[in-house]
Amino acid sequence: MSSITVPPKPALLSPMAWLAFLSFVLVLGVLTPLLNLYVPAGHPLHVSDFLVSLVGKIMCFAICALAMDLIWGYTGILSLGHGLFFALGGYAMGMYLMRQIGLDGNYKSELPDFMVFLNWKTLPWHWYFSDSFIATLVLIVLAPGLLAAVFGYFAFRSRIKGVYFSIITQAMTFAFMLLFFRNETGFGGNNGFTDFKRILGLTIATPHMRMVLFVMTAMTLLGFFLMARWLVQSKFGRVLQAIRDAESRVMFCGYSPLPYKLSIWVISAVMCGVAGALYVPQVGIINPSEMSPANSIEIAVWAAVGGRGSLLGPILGAFMVNGAKSWLTVVAPEFWLYVLGALFIAVTLFMPQGVLGLWNKARQAWISRGPSS
Repeated sequence: MSSITVPPKPALLSPMAWLAFLSFVLVLGVLTPLLNLYVPAGHPLHVSDFLVSLVGKIMCFAICALAMDLIWGYTGILSLGHGLFFALGGYAMGMYLMRQIGLDGNYKSELPDFMVFLNWKTLPWHWYFSDSFIATLVLIVLAPGLLAAVFGYFAFRSRIKGVYFSIITQAMTFAFMLLFFRNETGFGGNNGFTDFKRILGLTIATPHMRMVLFVMTAMTLLGFFLMARWLVQSKFGRVLQAIRDAESRVMFCGYSPLPYKLSIWVISAVMCGVAGALYVPQVGIINPSEMSPANSIEIAVWAAVGGRGSLLGPILGAFMVNGAKSWLTVVAPEFWLYVLGALFIAVTLFMPQGVLGLWNKARQAWISRGPSS
């Protein structure tokens, strides 16, 4: 009787990939802070504050794109509501930052300025622990995670999938956006939260604090990448890919798709919440427009442009699309939405594997030609 040979477990990263990973750690965690803080502004090697803020913001978006890849690229579930989870994490951090203002607000009150303006006398119940940084960290994870768990349980149990699931997630995002626009909810209405002063008692608008937030965002992105890589290479990740390819066959083999889909859905939502919490202190504002359905669609565009099912592709797509957006919205802002729509259509029709897939095909073609040619 022949024995069954179990294939060896693949390495988390190849030696070359580990070298590239550690290079990014050094560049983002050591070199960039040195060039920004200690190299004079007129020097050719100086990294400007604008570039630090822009890259820090895009890295937050890249975390969302990575989260989208886990749920869409590896599980086959297109969500058009991840902007909601991003905004919930941002609002959780924003509440803490508003409480950190203290008596330095325009009205010299312990209450946030918008509450004083609306003639509120006490904090709403959901603000009670907002002055605690530990409670804020819990809320950053709990708010998007709990919402995703409840919504996902009923949606996946009812076997809602495909375009119907996408439409429902978009409707949920739109409903929450309308809710947060209302002043009586206690989230600042259409103005949201802004004018932040401190974080952990330290002034937030300083070059050193800006760099601390930048490095934290970079390390979080790299950490999430390693976590996602580990997930997709595990048995759990292989079941997710089987669900993506043939869910009915997975059920025939004795696996229930519900816990797998729900788990990766919640993990993806929490990743977006963490990204939102890192985003808010860097840009200095959070309002309901972050819940706009268009923002959730953009997250899907980043993943599609970079290349779904590759982890690295969506990160690349987030940098490419947002870099182009940063430039084009200055040069010709009225054309950006048309360019974004055309880009999504072009990638869907002509580059289904995204830019990274196109690069891999070109590399394979070059290797197949051989050195003799």
